[in-house]
Amino acid sequence: MICAIIVAGGSGSRLPGALRKQYRPLAGQAVLARTLAVFEASPEVDSLVLVVPREDLDYCRENFLAAPGKPVELVAGGRERQESVYHGLCRCPRGAEDLVVIHDAVRPLLAARHLAGCVAGARRWGASILAVPAVDTLKRVGPGGLVVATCDRRNIWLAQTPQAFRTGLIFKAHQRARREGVTATDDAQLVERLGAPVHVVAGSRTNLKITTAEDLILAEALLQAGCV
Repeated sequence: MICAIIVAGGSGSRLPGALRKQYRPLAGQAVLARTLAVFEASPEVDSLVLVVPREDLDYCRENFLAAPGKPVELVAGGRERQESVYHGLCRCPRGAEDLVVIHDAVRPLLAARHLAGCVAGARRWGASILAVPAVDTLKRVGPGGLVVATCDRRNIWLAQTPQAFRTGLIFKAHQRARREGVTATDDAQLVERLGAPVHVVAGSRTNLKITTAEDLILAEALLQAGCV
């Protein structure tokens, strides 16, 4: 069984307006609707867990879950992304062969082939993430905005989602983090803390995360140009 957790619990504070960023229109369709459609269409995924702010449960039920399709469970998120993911994990099967795919709702341009590659990596390694190699020069900056060092980018990759795992493995990693009060910037980091291998699958820069108004403009341009 492969369960996909779509994390849509963010407040979208960097994209001000009446609607949270996951509900904003993107080329005539809500960002969240586009993301859900990728997973609905994927033969890799059996069921979905959609994690949203508690106050948005009714809104999402009415606007995004009306059409029949794969089973989708709606779950209230937590105060932080990591807690929201954990709420989703608690609803996923945790058999020895079960996998979970964790994806940010605000990455609506995910290609089906990259989702499939991430799942294949998790089947082989137990943990797999999409990422892209760093192409810009990396500067470490100290107080006052002064450059401290230029970092070697040759082995630096920028993590994306989806990230796919053996469900038991990522659940164990989250439980340990909760016990120890550890907060990570992505789920793979929690698995790394267990000493387990995490495989990297080359993704695409078109799999962008909608964070700012500029990201929405770029995403719409990519869709109109047929780059996705």
